[in-house]
Amino acid sequence: MKTVRTPVLEIAYEEFGPPDGQPVILLHGWPSDVHDYDGVAPPLAEAGFRVLVPWLRGFGATRFLHPATPRSGQQAAIGTDLRDFMDALAIPRALLVGYDWGGRAANVVAALWPERVSGLVAITGYGIQDIAASARPAAAEQEHRYWYQWYFHTERGIAGLTANRVDITRLLWRLWSPNWQFDEATLQATAPSLDNPDFVAVTIQSYRHRYGNAPGDPVYDGIEAQLAVQPKITVPTIILHGEDDDVGPPAGSLPRDRLFTALIVRRNLPRAGHFLSRENPEDVVAAVKELAARKE
Repeated sequence: MKTVRTPVLEIAYEEFGPPDGQPVILLHGWPSDVHDYDGVAPPLAEAGFRVLVPWLRGFGATRFLHPATPRSGQQAAIGTDLRDFMDALAIPRALLVGYDWGGRAANVVAALWPERVSGLVAITGYGIQDIAASARPAAAEQEHRYWYQWYFHTERGIAGLTANRVDITRLLWRLWSPNWQFDEATLQATAPSLDNPDFVAVTIQSYRHRYGNAPGDPVYDGIEAQLAVQPKITVPTIILHGEDDDVGPPAGSLPRDRLFTALIVRRNLPRAGHFLSRENPEDVVAAVKELAARKE
């Protein structure tokens, strides 16, 4: 594990491969951590890529530098964190891979600072939130899938996440990736990352802010305004989506995939669920190599 300082965070990260290789940044989701890419990072490093796998704010050894900084998990914050991480490591341009929270961060950077992104593997597709439209109810089945988000809007949900974060993670992993037969050791490898002192605060703010039920950090107001228009993503993109993702089924992402204007291909992977990089790491590796091989 290494660390680097940005204006807001000390970001912990893993690094693999030659330092002069083409940079690839792998971004984990919630509730998970860098172990999402245990099957992806080594083969990419062996292929000559410089592979960087950071812990997002609120996870692992990543820490806020100042006690007064709002513990925000809003999309503008995690997107800015990724850009700042690249700046701190003097990486002008990188291939980005992400899903869930990490996918949202990658989408934000690709949309707002496309010159920093040579290619994007968007696991589950377009992830920038449409907060203005968040009051519109989804289909009953989808609302049911989001039970944990409504839970986090309550004081009981804060207490539950504080006391039961590993049990909640175990349950969500089973629900969201029903064909992934992970063992307890796999879960326990990630569990320490959820003990970050800001994990609960960042989580709660994230799930409330996306529905307009919590204020954002004013520092990011300008970026949130840019994201509110649902910007197009113009960098070369490969979408990977698990057919058995039981929190975000593939059909749900199709309408917004039109916002990728340089989409190369959209691949739905049979039996894969939400934690696709753990379940089908070889497909993620192949997508990165495919993007890297493209002539600009």
